[in-house]
Parts: sequence; structure tokens; C-alpha cells
Amino acid sequence: MPGPDLLDAAIRRIPDFPRPGILFYDITGVLADPAAFSYCIDRMLEQYKGMALDGVAVIESRGFVFGAPFARERRLPLILLRKKGKLPGETWRRSFALEYGEDTLEVHKSDVRPGMRVLLVDDLIATGGTLAASVGLLADGGAKVVGVFGVIGLPFLHYEEKLAGLPVTTLIQFHGECA
Repeated sequence: MPGPDLLDAAIRRIPDFPRPGILFYDITGVLADPAAFSYCIDRMLEQYKGMALDGVAVIESRGFVFGAPFARERRLPLILLRKKGKLPGETWRRSFALEYGEDTLEVHKSDVRPGMRVLLVDDLIATGGTLAASVGLLADGGAKVVGVFGVIGLPFLHYEEKLAGLPVTTLIQFHGECA
């Protein structure tokens, strides 16, 4: 059975992207490797087996790729958190700071119901800023995030500070910027 070593081998390290001094952990190698991708989805299904969930919220765009098969297997609604201006209906909106700028996420108001228990999914958890904004965005609709999942975690960027109180699961962690 494939394991973390297969996942580690599938993740590409791209130095100086998107700017000098940043080591980018590229998840697309996982998507190109059916065994590594299956490993991720299978681990998600194991991790959250039996957890009471009412929806899976996924962050654009690579969160979509991991959350969608999980939501399908669990027969749960998929809630898309998209960048500003990409959703046609009435939305809630949250802006947040990035390392090198600002961004805004939106969600359709009709997709979030008060009292929903939601798993929040993204491909990589770095500083936690996008996820923290997502938690707030879902709370605007009355939903409660009961877990956060990411394939890759970068704990050296201290995401736990922004996600305090939330159970965070990652399949692999990198503890520094080492190519």
C-alpha cells in the first residue's frame, strides 16, 4: 500500500517561485500520480470516517480537487469558496492579507446553512490566513468548521496560531524550506 514516502516523492519543490526566496511545494505531481492521489483521498476517508458532517467547503482551486472526491464518497454537499467575482449568485465575502498582497474569497449564501458542520479542505496549509478567512466566511452563513484538512502542512509558518481551536490534519509536513 502506498504511503507517505510516495506522497513525498510526488511533491515537487520549486525554488524561487512565485518570487525569489520562496520554496514552492507543488502538489500537481500528486495529481499526476494516481497512486499518490488515491492515497490522499483514502486517508481523508479514514480520518473523517464517522465524523458528523453536513458539507465540505473547498478553497479555490486545488482544494476543489481533494475535497470533491471526498464529498462524493461521503454523499455531502460541496461548498465552493472562490476568488472575488467568480460566483454569479448572492455571496458573502471576506478579504484577507497574504504574504505579498491581499485577496478576497466569496461563497454563495444559498450554499451555507445555519448549523452546518463543515470540513474545510485546501491542498496546502502555510500561514493559515486563507483558512482563517474561510472559517469566518462560513461563520457568516451560520456554519461551523469542525475540521481542517490539507495534504501538505508547513508548521514552520505557524498556521496553528491562526487556526487555534480547530483540529487540523495534514498528510505530510515540511519543517523548513529545503529543496
